[in-house]
Amino acid sequence: MRTRCDGVIRRLRRVGMLVLVSAWGVATAHAASLDAALLPTIQSATFEVVQAKPASDPLSYEKPLPLDLLPYQERTDKYYSIGTAFSIGHGRYVTAGHVLMAGLDSLWGPPELRDGAGHVYPIARIEKFSLRQDFVVFTLARQPAGDVALAIDRTPALNQVVYAVGNALGTGVVIRDGLYTSDTPEAQDGAWKWMRFSAAASPGNSGGPLLDKDGKVIGVVLMKSANENLNYALPIREVLDAPDGKAVMDTRVNYRIDLFDTVQNGQLKTGFALPESLASFYRDYQTRFDANEDGLQKALLDHESARLFPNGAGSARLLHEQVAISSFPSLIVRGSNGEWGRTNTQSRYFALDGNGYVRVGAAGHDALIRIRRPDGMDAAKFYGDAQVPMDLLARTGLFQRTVASEKITITSLGKPTLESTHVDRWQRPWRIAVWPLPYANALVVTYSLPVPDGCLMMVRFVPPAGLHDARLDLDELSSFVYATYQGTLAQWKEFLGDRALQPAAFRNIRIGYDYGRRFSYASQRVAFSYPSSLQPVKPGNLLQLGFQFFLDGGKPVWDVAAVNVWKTQASDDQDEVNVQRHAAPPSGLDEDMSSRWRKLVGREYPYNAVANAENGQMSIDAVAPSGAAGSRASSVLYTAFYGATGTRAQDFMKGKLDLLTKDLQVMEH
Repeated sequence: MRTRCDGVIRRLRRVGMLVLVSAWGVATAHAASLDAALLPTIQSATFEVVQAKPASDPLSYEKPLPLDLLPYQERTDKYYSIGTAFSIGHGRYVTAGHVLMAGLDSLWGPPELRDGAGHVYPIARIEKFSLRQDFVVFTLARQPAGDVALAIDRTPALNQVVYAVGNALGTGVVIRDGLYTSDTPEAQDGAWKWMRFSAAASPGNSGGPLLDKDGKVIGVVLMKSANENLNYALPIREVLDAPDGKAVMDTRVNYRIDLFDTVQNGQLKTGFALPESLASFYRDYQTRFDANEDGLQKALLDHESARLFPNGAGSARLLHEQVAISSFPSLIVRGSNGEWGRTNTQSRYFALDGNGYVRVGAAGHDALIRIRRPDGMDAAKFYGDAQVPMDLLARTGLFQRTVASEKITITSLGKPTLESTHVDRWQRPWRIAVWPLPYANALVVTYSLPVPDGCLMMVRFVPPAGLHDARLDLDELSSFVYATYQGTLAQWKEFLGDRALQPAAFRNIRIGYDYGRRFSYASQRVAFSYPSSLQPVKPGNLLQLGFQFFLDGGKPVWDVAAVNVWKTQASDDQDEVNVQRHAAPPSGLDEDMSSRWRKLVGREYPYNAVANAENGQMSIDAVAPSGAAGSRASSVLYTAFYGATGTRAQDFMKGKLDLLTKDLQVMEH
C-alpha cells in the first residue's frame, strides 16, 4: 500500500535558501557531487505550493486561542504550505495532481506558488492534467523575475545518484540525495513505469523535481512507500509526452456504503478540454467526479436491490420481530450471514441543564447522536434554527481544536453555510446543515431528524471536496435509521403543532389528551383511549411511539407498532400503559418468534390477563379482540399491557387492564 508524499502541512516556515543534506542527514560524497553552481538555478526554479490561511474564523472558543505557543514562523505566516512545484520553461510549471486538487472546494485560498523570497504567484491556466499519472502542467498569472527553468533529462540511467528537491515538511525547499534504484510498472495495467529512488522524501515533497547529478529533471516526486525507504517518481518524459490541451481522468475507483461489505468497483474514464482557468478546471473536474460517484452508487444499489432491506430473505427476521423501543437511534445493516439487523451502538451520555442531554455513538463513518432539548427551551427556535441544537452538541466538549500542545474546546460552530431538507424513503424529513471548520479545511455535515423531545442526528466530518459524496451516502443511510419517537405530552403538543416536522406516517395518527381526564390514540390500524383513573394524564407523561418496519399486505411500510405511555420520566417509576402490534412470522423463520406467536394465538402466559411480578414491576398483558372477519385467522394481533411499580393484587391489575381494553379497537388483521 503506497501513500503519497503530501498531507496538510501546518508547520509553516519559509526558508530563503536551499539546504543540501544526504538521506542520512550528514554530508556525503554523493551530496558533494552536485555542483554548487547549480544551486541558484534550482532555487529559482523550485517553489512552495501554498494556500492562504482563512481570513476569518466563524467558530467560538472556551477561551482565546493560545497562538503564542506556536513557533514564530508558523503563527506569523499567512499561508499553509502544501507541496512543491518547479518550472520547465516557456512559462510552464509542474506539480503533483493531488497537490493541485488540495484546492478543490478548499476553505483556504487557491493553490499558489511562493518563491524563496516570499513572493506569491497565482495560477493562471491549467494546460494538461492526468489524474492517474498524478501530474499537472500550468501557467502563472505573472512570471517570476528571470523565468528560470530546470533542464530536462528524458532518458536517465539506473543506479545513478539522484536528488529529491522539495518543500519537506513545510520547512522550505531542501535537497536530499540517494540512488535511482529501479523501475516498477504502475499497478493498474503497467501503462508506464514508476521510478524508484532512495533519496528521502517527506510530506510536502509531492510535486517536486527529482534531479540527476547535473541538476536536470528526470522525474516528479509523487509517492513514498509505506514499508520501505523507497520513494516513487513519475518520469518527466511522461509529463512532456502527455497530450496538450487535455485533462485526463482515467483510474480505478470504488464505492461502498456503511450498510454491508459489498464494494462496487469501477473505472473513472473521462476528460475535458484544456486550457482552463483554475476555477473552471475545478468545476469541470468535480462535475465529472461526482457524476461517476452517482453512477457507482446506483450500480451498487441496483446490484443489491433484490436483497437490500426490506427486500430478500435476509430482511424477514427484522420485519417480523417485536418492535424495539429505544431513545437512541440505530442503523440497520447487513451482517456477513446475510441477515439485516440493528447496530448495537454504545453511546456516551452528556447531561445538559433542564433535563436535557446528548447521547453520542458511532455507526461506520458517522456519529449517531440524540439530543433532548432542555425543558423551557423554545421549541420553535430549537427546530427552526440549526445553530441551537449544534450549540447544545458543542457543550459536550466533542469539538476541540489543538493549538501547539493544548486542546481548546469549540463552544459554537456559528451559523451553517448550507441548509436543505432530504425526505427519505419512508417520508421522514431530515434537516441538512453544513458547517465549515476553516482551521482544519474540513466540513461538518449533519442530518437531523426532528422528534418530539429534540432530534436525532447523523454527523460526518469531510474535506470540502467530499461534500457531494457525503450527502450521497447520508441520503441513502437516512432510510436505514431505526428510530423511536418520544417526548412528554407537553413536548408532543409542540411537535404535533408543526406539520413540517412530521413524517408522512403521522397523517394517519391522531393523539389526544385532556390533562386530568383522558388520553387517546387512533390510527388506521388501532385505536384506544383510557381515563385518568387508569393512569393520571398529565404534561409529564412520557409518550413513546415505537416505529417499526413491517409488511402490510406484502408491502414494506414504516409505521407505529407500539404505543407506550409512562406515568413519569423517572427510571424508577415503572407505571406504564402499552398497546403493541404483533405479526405472524413466516414458517421456519425463528423458533422463538414462532413460540411467541403460538402463545399469543392461544392466549397463553404472559398474554393471559394474569398479573405477575418481575424486577419490581407488577404487570398484566392480554391479547386484544382481533379485527379478523368471521372465522378467518388473524395474521396480526395486538396486546394491551399495564404495569405498576410495587406489588398489586390481581383484581386491581385486571381492573386497570379492563379500563385499557374497554375502548380498544383493532382495525387490521
